[in-house]
This record gives sequence, C-alpha cells and structure tokens, in this order.
Amino acid sequence: MFWLALHRNLPKVERLGIGNKIEQNFLAVLELTFQSAYLPLEPKIVSIAKTISRMDVLKFFIQLAWESKLLPTEKYSELTLKLGEIGRMLGGWKKGLETKLPPNK
Repeated sequence: MFWLALHRNLPKVERLGIGNKIEQNFLAVLELTFQSAYLPLEPKIVSIAKTISRMDVLKFFIQLAWESKLLPTEKYSELTLKLGEIGRMLGGWKKGLETKLPPNK
C-alpha cells in the first residue's frame, strides 16, 4: 500500500499521531467498502455514502499532513490522485445503485 511507505518515513511523534489517524481512516474505508458489497440494495447505498464520507475525512487528514510538511508535495499529489480515483469509483457505484431503486410514489 502506497500509504504504508509514507507512514514509515514520518517522524515518530507524527507517525503515532496524525499518521495513525490517517491509517485508521484508510482501514475504515476498506472495511466499509467490503461490508457494503454484501448488503441489500438500500442499506448498501447508505453504507457507500458513509464510505464516501470517511474518504473525505481521510483526504482532510492527508491534506493536513501535507500542509504540516510531513509529506513531500510529489507524494501528496500522487496520493490525492489515487484517492480521487477511488472516490470516483465509490460515487459511480452509489449512483449506479440509486438508479436501481424503485421510483418514489
């Protein structure tokens, strides 16, 4: 995982603080995505929305680490591109599921 290499290079105090916060959010995104795959349609949409929200929190903490000069700009750029792609996939998944919902009466 791309983040793990960056995490190892953080100073110890930051690795145990913001670094762990970022790692926990990465793991939460993975867990929520995995759980979403096995849910029925409507709960799946809600779960994917939670995953997207968690991605936003993850991106916030990564930006905070970059602004604190804990991440080099080129690594930050690469990481945000990857997260953007994941976000688009999650958004597409959610949108595709929403089209399968029956119309409201």
